[in-house]
Amino acid sequence: MTQNGPCRVLIVDDSAVVRQMLSEILDSDPGIEVVGTAADPLLAREKIKRLAPDVITLDVEMPRMDGLAFLENLMRLHPLPVVMISSLTERGADTTLQALALGAVDFVSKPKFDVARGLQAYAEEIIGKVKMAARSRVRTLARPPAPRITLEAAMPAARARSIQFRTTDRLIAIGASAGGTEALRVVLEGMPADAPAVVLTQHLPATFSTPFAERLDRHSAMSVREASDGEAVLPGHAYLPPGGKHLRIIRDGARWRCRVDDGPAVNRHKPAVDVLFRSVAESAGANAIGAILTGMGDDGARGLLDLRNAGAPTLVQDEATSVVWGMPGAAFKLGAAEEMVPLERIAERLMALARS
Repeated sequence: MTQNGPCRVLIVDDSAVVRQMLSEILDSDPGIEVVGTAADPLLAREKIKRLAPDVITLDVEMPRMDGLAFLENLMRLHPLPVVMISSLTERGADTTLQALALGAVDFVSKPKFDVARGLQAYAEEIIGKVKMAARSRVRTLARPPAPRITLEAAMPAARARSIQFRTTDRLIAIGASAGGTEALRVVLEGMPADAPAVVLTQHLPATFSTPFAERLDRHSAMSVREASDGEAVLPGHAYLPPGGKHLRIIRDGARWRCRVDDGPAVNRHKPAVDVLFRSVAESAGANAIGAILTGMGDDGARGLLDLRNAGAPTLVQDEATSVVWGMPGAAFKLGAAEEMVPLERIAERLMALARS
């Protein structure tokens, strides 16, 4: 962002209506200046060189060059904060998750019908995400793989996968938002098949939850799934709330169970990290471990403090490796986190705390 000046934005979208609507929405904020628009990635490439924008909004599906191919080239050759404009369809969700993996900071959902009115309804969110993107850290495309941690380091991987699951007295709770889809992948990729149970909340639209769970499952030795109401929480499994629902954990005798509910949004989010963390503090207390990863806002900060007050070890992702240090920063400033840990070491640290 130019010093003391507005955030300079380039809008890339093949729809003239969307370009006009986004221009009007973003120009309505004194902290943002739309410096140009482009109907396709090839035109955008020239305008990036000429206009030097701080942030790009990018449609996922466009003519002449696929939005993902353009994003991959951009992040390799000229990294810039990118906010994807994506459709709320299953295909659009999968493409958007790929875009986040390639380095996009965040995304805004584009309605399928009556796009102009639909985008206007998202005006506050669009403005907020573009301004957040201007302050974010752009990830490089290549990230070294996280080390795979095992509870017994000498145990062969094949045997680790075949361990008979047993009841655990440790429960790991993790919350994330902007930048979190990739941060969670890195953390779960570093967890062994016999890790304690993990419960997760990531801010996502309802249609994104199933493809996101499937994506995490492909990258983890753990079994990652959408939680169903009443199911037992087992070691070696990670549970995400199903689309647009809160996930809570309840105590049922000697074990924990998932409680999925359709209650009101908390901190403007559903699912909300605070909802999950507070339930874990109540049901697991000192047997839990809490972590907040990259994200915008402060959801989860008070819940993490509840976990710490209940005797649970708590940590947040450090500022240097966070795309947005909003949620972890808020938790740290509140005194909710005992330590800050770089992303590539979080899985290792969680497992060390689980063993202690």
